[in-house]
Amino acid sequence: MSDHQWRKINLTNYRGLKLAGLLYGASGPTGPVVIGCHGMMGSKEGNGQALKMAEELGRRGWSAFLFDFTGVGESEGSFKELTLTRQIDDLTCAVDWCRAQGFTRIVTQGRSLGGSTVLCHAARDSRVAGACTWAAPANLRDLIVGMTEGPPLSPGNEAAPDNQACVFLKQDFLHDLEGYDLTVCAALIAPRPLLVIHGSKDLSVSPVEAEVIYNAARRPKELALVEGGDHQFTEHYPRVWEIFFRWLEKRFGSPNVP
Repeated sequence: MSDHQWRKINLTNYRGLKLAGLLYGASGPTGPVVIGCHGMMGSKEGNGQALKMAEELGRRGWSAFLFDFTGVGESEGSFKELTLTRQIDDLTCAVDWCRAQGFTRIVTQGRSLGGSTVLCHAARDSRVAGACTWAAPANLRDLIVGMTEGPPLSPGNEAAPDNQACVFLKQDFLHDLEGYDLTVCAALIAPRPLLVIHGSKDLSVSPVEAEVIYNAARRPKELALVEGGDHQFTEHYPRVWEIFFRWLEKRFGSPNVP
């Protein structure tokens, strides 16, 4: 039986804003931890699925740290100020916090925009032992522009990924993306392992994006295409979990084994 339990966490990012987090771990944090990064329209709970996955990780000896990016969920800030750079900074703060708690190994996992954030962050932060993306775009700029009608992200313009509520972003989001090449970032993660997971029926981010990321990366790397999976892995999340858990055990061993 796992002795893990849930704890609410507050940490402060580099801009002085509070980030809300949830830690599923033992009373004295040690050993390995997975930091989960939600997508653009998501939150740390992942409609309950992220919480369930964290508890499954706990049964396998891993802790899990979930947090809301700036301007999302219970975290402070304005969502309209979203940029990839700010997301990377938030993730760096989450890694700082986990390291300060005594976690000995940190693996980052991100969905969609959170996956792109994971790629860029892992490329520059050697404290990350491995990275995993779920349905992550390789070319964020083209994806965002493709969501809009008329001039991209102009005043009053709206982008609505996944047919969800409309998202209002500033031009700063696109300008910021000019400083990132996700294929270069993918290549810089080695010799740490990278796992790329994508649904074969993803209509929001083409599976081709996963192949672009995988082909750019250096070994050790793995690509898993989930047959029939959509962008949210609506009916296929057990399969995604299985792939992720097996990869963790393959690359990092089982923490439950003495």
